[in-house]
Amino acid sequence: MKSTKTSAPAPEAPATLLQPQDPDKLRWEMQPVQLAIARRAFELFEQRNREHGHDWEDWFQAESELLRPVSVATAEDGDRLSLRVNVFGFGEDELSVSIEPRRVVILGKKEVVTTETEGEKIEYLDWYPDQILRVIDLPTDVDPDGAVVELQTGLLKFELPKAAKQVKETATAAA
Repeated sequence: MKSTKTSAPAPEAPATLLQPQDPDKLRWEMQPVQLAIARRAFELFEQRNREHGHDWEDWFQAESELLRPVSVATAEDGDRLSLRVNVFGFGEDELSVSIEPRRVVILGKKEVVTTETEGEKIEYLDWYPDQILRVIDLPTDVDPDGAVVELQTGLLKFELPKAAKQVKETATAAA
């Protein structure tokens, strides 16, 4: 006999709106992360007895050690560009974003969770790196002032209206 019970889908967590930061301010905040990657890449270079020709390999290795991988999905509609970025495990207070006409930047720093029990301090660590630095070059110009950025259950959603010039060119090309 088959069960007739159906489970109701779990309610979706409410989305939280994120306010994009000034791109120049976020660039300053990115510098310590970029310097840490450069230092680690140089360490890898030195471990190979300063053998030249592997600079990109060293850089990508350093990034993979220090940054959490972030997947990005892009969809383009007539008058807007949508991005979906997997930032699972990061809260709204751990993420910063900036939007420029041709670029989106995401910077995330995970706080280490600690608790104290009977005088002992216990840290909860994640196996993944605790930082995100992702620069996404956009295929078309967007209007940063009209952008909407939401965080919902580990998914960062960007709705980016295309710049007026781009919308007009797309409509002309379609005609």
